[in-house]
Amino acid sequence: MLMKSGDQTAQLIYGPNGFRVMRPGNHVVCAVSGALIPLEELRYWSVPLQEAYASSDIATRRLLDR
Repeated sequence: MLMKSGDQTAQLIYGPNGFRVMRPGNHVVCAVSGALIPLEELRYWSVPLQEAYASSDIATRRLLDR
């Protein structure tokens, strides 16, 4: 994903049913792959680890590797 000069990484608090925006932005970074995830496409995260994941495969792999 190409970054525009106005793009900002959001800071979120992840909950079991959603997330709360602590610092506005338009994306977060996948904790495993480093991929940029637009907030509107964010579907996978860990509440205990407070991490975002780019896909279900990545999320599953991360949780199994713990």
